[in-house]
Amino acid sequence: MKVPAIVIAGTLLFAVAGASAQGVNDAQIASIVVTANQVDIDAGKLAQSTSANAEVKKFAERMITDHTGVNKSAVELVTKLKVTPEDNPTSQSLKSGGESNLAHLKTLKGAAFDKAYIDHEVTYHQQVLDAVDKTLIPNAKNEELKALLVKVRPAFVAHLEHAKMLQSSMGGSMGKK
Repeated sequence: MKVPAIVIAGTLLFAVAGASAQGVNDAQIASIVVTANQVDIDAGKLAQSTSANAEVKKFAERMITDHTGVNKSAVELVTKLKVTPEDNPTSQSLKSGGESNLAHLKTLKGAAFDKAYIDHEVTYHQQVLDAVDKTLIPNAKNEELKALLVKVRPAFVAHLEHAKMLQSSMGGSMGKK
């Protein structure tokens, strides 16, 4: 279970490093935001249908609700700004990593599923926060897009803290730093 979280984190780090090195424009940032949120929505839906743990199900529901809301706001903004999200190596890497995570999670049941899901959520939210802080906000040219990223950042922090609390209650992560 440790390896998939590391693989996902590595994929995201590679994606973020690539985005940072090449610079990203607002259309690419929009695609990254929508993709990152969709990855977490998809994982949350799987957790909702697979987990028997009430706290994990509650967390998954929050991920679905909050990330769906962020995507709705992002889509409304890019529509208003007449910006078409532009697929890019970072959004492609996020999508691929999300698909790999789902494939791995689908092989697990019970406590093993819950632990792998929450461990991934801790890693994923930390990496998303790093991307928001180091790449997305600094590279956003449009002030409204930048403001949206700044506005949603505290929710990602809250998600990370909630996931860490659940991780701790499950006995911590095997891959914890």
